[in-house]
Amino acid sequence: MTTTTIPNFTLNNGVQIPVIGFGVFQTPPAETTAAVLTALETGYRHIDTAAAYGNERGVGEAVRRSGLARKDVFIETKVWVTDYGHDETLRAFDKAAAKLGIETIDLLILHQPHIGDFARTIAAYRALERLLADGRVRAIGVSNFTPTILARFLPEVAIVPAVNQIELHPYFTQLASVKANADAGILTQAWSPIGGITHYYGSEATSTFTDKTLVEIGQRHGKSPAQIMLRWHIQQGRQVIPKSTRAARIAENFAIFDFALSAEELASIDALDKGVRGGPDPDQPQPQFLDYKIPEA
Repeated sequence: MTTTTIPNFTLNNGVQIPVIGFGVFQTPPAETTAAVLTALETGYRHIDTAAAYGNERGVGEAVRRSGLARKDVFIETKVWVTDYGHDETLRAFDKAAAKLGIETIDLLILHQPHIGDFARTIAAYRALERLLADGRVRAIGVSNFTPTILARFLPEVAIVPAVNQIELHPYFTQLASVKANADAGILTQAWSPIGGITHYYGSEATSTFTDKTLVEIGQRHGKSPAQIMLRWHIQQGRQVIPKSTRAARIAENFAIFDFALSAEELASIDALDKGVRGGPDPDQPQPQFLDYKIPEA
């Protein structure tokens, strides 16, 4: 077990969240427990999952097997759009808590904006507000909310989200979203923080992992491009949730607390932005999201 002390960010309700977490997006359920156990043994203390990933049970099993006290592991999960609506979202909490095998979820967020039925999005978030008031969750938030969506959303709710989890990496820096989050007191949480989604741009696309600027900065510090990208996020105040199922990569992504990037290096990474989104556009309706129903616990 590592002795590295992980710095925290303080959410807008005073709750502390580690600056780096471990993601399990696309991790097969059969591999989830082993990957999360490896992450916890490495030193990660925040696990990010989602109802739609289908692997909440594996996350809960790993936390139980780890020997760590429940209070020492920050667990985040997400409500899928087919469970939006006030009562439906309360039920979604019950399903997630049962699969995770826990009574209190540290951070519960809405996975996507439901543009086609925004009233259900608001109703779902009001259910999160109730769960927060009841002490069943410690913090609440959203994911994939653009500045346009936030401007529509915030006047309708009582509690400002603690986090907004968005696609963010050197090729898609989302400056407007980061500013909108900061202006509202919302922590930006980066999914695909090392640009793994850039592999889906096509065979002609440049991968962040071979980007000349990132490679050169890494060589100066004796670090990999992935480590450089994670450090770039954290130094600029963004929480990150890299994912892997390989022990060596899990450890590599965590080894980012023994160096610092200069202002010039941060600026040179900022300049890599291509303005190209890899995931779905949150401002557009995504009817395919409604095809997936979350199973009962």
